[in-house]
Amino acid sequence: MVKYSLVGYDGSDASRRAFQFAIDLARCSGSRVRVVSVLQVAEGGADASTLMMADSGPQRLRELLEELTAIVPDATSLVDVEMTYGSPGDVLLSQIDLHGVDHIVIGHTGRGALARWLLGSVSNNVLARAHVPVTVVR
Repeated sequence: MVKYSLVGYDGSDASRRAFQFAIDLARCSGSRVRVVSVLQVAEGGADASTLMMADSGPQRLRELLEELTAIVPDATSLVDVEMTYGSPGDVLLSQIDLHGVDHIVIGHTGRGALARWLLGSVSNNVLARAHVPVTVVR
């Protein structure tokens, strides 16, 4: 039985559907959901990321919680939320051992083959490397 699901959340429709699925599963199984939003910094490296998180991290976390409760009004009683920076696939996979995650729920963006080749695919990366069950929500 699932005890702790992880959802990668970026505000997209796909991640909203994944979040809703994980919440529904948590309600059925009496489990919890860990929601992780990964911020990527294109320029500036780790120093810029650290500065950005220090300056706007608490505000962004509040906004994320507001967004999640707009989807599921009682979300705060079912979820743990983290906002961090890095490569989304790597961050999500690191959460497994760090937090005892036993299931991952991830949204499918529906990108075509060319976009996946150019941009990569977080869901494909997680599916290929995870050592826990992964549910991809369309």
